[in-house]
Amino acid sequence: MDRVRFWAVCLAIAAGSVTGLLAAKGNPEKGKEVFQQCAVCHKADSDEKKTPPGGPGLKGLFKRDKLSVNGKKVTEANVRARIDEGGNGMPSYKDMLSDQEKDDLIAYLKTL
Repeated sequence: MDRVRFWAVCLAIAAGSVTGLLAAKGNPEKGKEVFQQCAVCHKADSDEKKTPPGGPGLKGLFKRDKLSVNGKKVTEANVRARIDEGGNGMPSYKDMLSDQEKDDLIAYLKTL
């Protein structure tokens, strides 16, 4: 195999690996199922606070500048940290949800 074909094959394999990793990040349909646990305290169809127990509405979450609870920028990492750590009455889901469930949940939240 000549060098050009060798590098073309390497690039094709690398591109396929990256595509596979990106595709595996999260499934919004499965995330909607995971969200049922969150729906006790959070609305998916509104940005208004749910009462009781009073968690913020999550519609448009990833279109916001900051998280309402701590003022941090809305990023996947910061949302995941909030899910993991909980706080202000929200339980920690670090050990209650798998990493894949969190990926699915975040993928769903991005659709709101």
